[in-house]
Amino acid sequence: MSSESAVDGVGEDSAAINAAGDSGEEPPLRVENLRKEFGGITAVDGASFEVADGSLTGLIGPNGAGKSTTFNCITGVQEPTGGAVYFNGSDIAGRAPNAIVNRGLVRTFQIARELAEMTVLENLMLAPQRQQGEALYRSVLPPFRDGVIEEETELREAVWESLEFFEIDHLAEEQAGNLSGGQRKLLELARALMTDPDMLLLDEPFAGVNPTLEAKLLDRINQLRAEEGLTFLLVEHDMDIIMEHCDPVIVMHQGHVLAEGRPGEIRNNERVVDAYFGEQR
Repeated sequence: MSSESAVDGVGEDSAAINAAGDSGEEPPLRVENLRKEFGGITAVDGASFEVADGSLTGLIGPNGAGKSTTFNCITGVQEPTGGAVYFNGSDIAGRAPNAIVNRGLVRTFQIARELAEMTVLENLMLAPQRQQGEALYRSVLPPFRDGVIEEETELREAVWESLEFFEIDHLAEEQAGNLSGGQRKLLELARALMTDPDMLLLDEPFAGVNPTLEAKLLDRINQLRAEEGLTFLLVEHDMDIIMEHCDPVIVMHQGHVLAEGRPGEIRNNERVVDAYFGEQR
């Protein structure tokens, strides 16, 4: 990948944050020769790539390139046919989604999956793993109840901080099913963060989001990178967002990685242009 300090379309602040991922350390996420077959169809065909610590890495490709299936295999939604997925040094390929979340790798979905009949506050309260109150005896037996109450008080405070961070605290008591599409995106990201992740995989978080909310989401993502050191892998069809905010960019085509580089390199890569527009030329 090019060592130039800045590329057209990538702001100085973003470039400074991305510099943290160029230290030569083991990347938090490493995908090696990933394959996923559905009968006679190969959706992911030997895809290999890395995501650097602290980066906002973009994953793009034409429809049917294998992006969503790759996300599903990384996060345990689907079991890979072959290959390896290393997260923080451990192969997590084929593990259950909850086990992967417990390791600190969390995803969002293109269509937000909120618990519609619960309030926004309750959606966030449920997200953290291994809560003491999940064990019935701790909730009902006097020797343990004080610990459960104390933990719930601390959790409620953390939830309110998250609601305020995403500016949806005014919706705390609203049923999640009543939220707008953009508000659901904010809720899903807030809920993902309540699991205390090291890395987030975002599947089209800006789809159907108005420009004001889009700017707010991007601001929150970069704030989390700068202040919390979180790493992001982003699938997105909006090329302006990818080229202006992601570095590096990974391009998939027909199930494999076609190209990888900085935005300026990807924008001028003839193979990438052909993959997107070849049939129309």
